[in-house]
Amino acid sequence: MSVHETEVVVIGGGAAGLFCAIEGGKRGRKVVVLDHSERIGKKIAISGGGRCNFTNRYAAPENFISRNPHFCKSALSRYTPADFITLVEKHGIAYHEKKLGQLFCDNGSQQIIDLLLKECRDAEVEIVCNSLVRSVARNKRFAVEVGKKTIIAESLVIATGGLSIAPLGASDFGYRIARQFNLQIEDPAPALVPFILDAETLRRFGPLSGMAIDAEVSCRGQRFRENVLITHRGLSGPAVLQISSYWKAGDAIKINLLPDENALEVLRDGQDREIELANFLSRFVPRRFARAWCELHTRSKPFKQYTPGELAAIGAKLNSWEIVPAGTEGYRKAEVTVGGVSTAELSSQTMEAKRVPGLYFIGEVVDVTGQLGGYNFQWAWSSGFAAGRSV
Repeated sequence: MSVHETEVVVIGGGAAGLFCAIEGGKRGRKVVVLDHSERIGKKIAISGGGRCNFTNRYAAPENFISRNPHFCKSALSRYTPADFITLVEKHGIAYHEKKLGQLFCDNGSQQIIDLLLKECRDAEVEIVCNSLVRSVARNKRFAVEVGKKTIIAESLVIATGGLSIAPLGASDFGYRIARQFNLQIEDPAPALVPFILDAETLRRFGPLSGMAIDAEVSCRGQRFRENVLITHRGLSGPAVLQISSYWKAGDAIKINLLPDENALEVLRDGQDREIELANFLSRFVPRRFARAWCELHTRSKPFKQYTPGELAAIGAKLNSWEIVPAGTEGYRKAEVTVGGVSTAELSSQTMEAKRVPGLYFIGEVVDVTGQLGGYNFQWAWSSGFAAGRSV
């Protein structure tokens, strides 16, 4: 078996890994990036519906989930959304703001991949695809066995992501390396993922698959106001994906179907009228949804036939409809993984393992997970930058 020497090995050629390699290369470090895929950037390519939501203009620590909510502050402050926007503009990439600070490429995700590859070339970073790492060992330096060769390096960066989007090759490799060096893992779980509904609720709402409703969804003290999308298996859409990152099995989520209204006051407006409840509610939500919702909670009848107590109960449910999801669609449909290598094990300044000098963890493999809207890319850039300045 042949032996090759370098200074830095980065395992994982995604957003975080490439950005770390670029920063290390700029400092004159000899960097090799190993990726198991046949080409770089598969996950980047499909992100943002193919347009890559490459950052969020307003990214701040409160947009991230972690057992230690303060951990991400250092990296985010040292490499900001404005810094990455400057890089995008330097490469002449046209972009637009969709909503809520979310920035997308005008002409597709490949532009971000090309930017990273160009920066890698300029920094003399070596990228090796189709590289399946067989083992990692450490004596004074790290020995990475890949194929029929062993690469020796002073610094090893793990940027292999989480368990989300398994069809693109996601694996638990990063967690296995962490455990090999006795580092603590916060339990991983699917995040930014659709919910599955129980059979009875699905029987009523499944036929409405594809319908979207503007609503506020809340759980565990978090709330998000965006679209809720009905699917053939349950619920999706931005508001649901956001709340899924905070949800635990058995939790109820609350959906406010009239987020701009006090539902009871709205119902009292129609109290003495002949109009049926479902028809009245179709002023606020799609008619077919209003009918299905009424069938689940109350028989739709003319308003004047409801007692004040019945209207109060209906109003409360409209503003706080409780659903206990049967589960989620799992890692197959999850956009990211919540949990990962414990931040207690890492330096927030450099992303280096405190007890294993030279070993770094960056990006999604770490217990820092962004909300929907470009935040996970910003964590990739920021954590990659922090490690790249240290390796």
